[in-house]
Amino acid sequence: MGASPAQAETPSEGGAPQRMRMGNPSAPVSAGAPTRMGGGTTSASAGGPTRMGGGNTSGSAPTRMGSAGAPASAGAPSRMGNTSAPAQSVPGTAPRMQPTPTTIVVAPSRNPFRNIQWKRVLPAAVGLLLVAAAIVFLARWMRTLPEIQGFLLDFPGNPTLPDTAPTGLPAWMGWQHFLNLFFLVLIVRTGLQVRNEKKAPAHFTAKANSFFSPKGSTPKKVSLSQWLHQSLDVLWVANGIIFIVLLFASAQWMKIVPTSLDVFPNALSAALQYASLDWPHENGWLHYNALQMLAYFTTVFVAAPLAVISGMRFSTWWPDKNERLSKIYPIEIARAVHFPVMLYFVGFTLVHVFLVFFTGALRNLNHMYASRDVVDWIGLLIFLASLLVIAAAWFLTKPLFMRPVAGKLGTLSK
Repeated sequence: MGASPAQAETPSEGGAPQRMRMGNPSAPVSAGAPTRMGGGTTSASAGGPTRMGGGNTSGSAPTRMGSAGAPASAGAPSRMGNTSAPAQSVPGTAPRMQPTPTTIVVAPSRNPFRNIQWKRVLPAAVGLLLVAAAIVFLARWMRTLPEIQGFLLDFPGNPTLPDTAPTGLPAWMGWQHFLNLFFLVLIVRTGLQVRNEKKAPAHFTAKANSFFSPKGSTPKKVSLSQWLHQSLDVLWVANGIIFIVLLFASAQWMKIVPTSLDVFPNALSAALQYASLDWPHENGWLHYNALQMLAYFTTVFVAAPLAVISGMRFSTWWPDKNERLSKIYPIEIARAVHFPVMLYFVGFTLVHVFLVFFTGALRNLNHMYASRDVVDWIGLLIFLASLLVIAAAWFLTKPLFMRPVAGKLGTLSK
């Protein structure tokens, strides 16, 4: 039926009432059989029922039509679409409508682990565990050898320090531990956002001759994440400069800068002791072992400068008009350095935190956060409070809160 279906009983030529179903016909049906019609002008002279779509059809056989213009042959029902050729069907069977194809849209999964290739990750994880276990067994076996035992006696793992090396850790060192962890967490987070985001939440363009676009450089349009990453870098670098100044002003540098060549055999000895799970004696209040000294020296005087120099190449401060300088220091070199340095900082932090908690957590945390050489809960409480501050900063550095700040320092756009 069409838009205004109706049913009526109409007398036929033989006097018997005829029931009709009509859409928008313009002519009555003359035969005595019921007829179902669509929207065409139709007449049927035979007694068989007729089903029609939108064509002008005459015939004595049941017919189903779409938009065909040719009549169906008598004696057999036809099924037609948009063609003039009749389609034969088995006599005596009711014609069936072809189902309309349905498109099923599957919503993407929100599982955060859906992109992980477990077939590669699991074998790699198992392989790493096997390698770690092999290293432990090898180190423990080596420590049974007389030559190795003599080496460990000669080089127990503690390097020689100058006689004027200070004892203890000052209060500013505790603040530095907190600030370094604070900035490192946020910098790594925003750095990964810059690296992985496909659509930036907003873009920032610095004002000409401003802090983020000094005189002589063209204001660059960067993502909001990159602007936040660069801003945190500024604070981290400023904190690092203060740290180095205080380090040399208080003579604490003697604890992390090697002053004797025996640092290398002692570092090898400490590494062997760590690998065998019989760890060297820890007393950070007096000195670090040789492996710690080399790790701290590398972090402060090698990794940090590399992070700054490589990051500068991506920043809005880079003098892009200086083609000669850009040619001497291509961006590909900076990219090849910056990400591995970030991985180094993450690895260093994970190992550092692990050793802090598994070599006397309460005493180590008191050294690091409370500047006290005692075993109580004060350092742990301060450390937990610092984690709450970092969590709050993680929340407040979302684009919702950073857009107003960035808008005051430059222009925001989509």
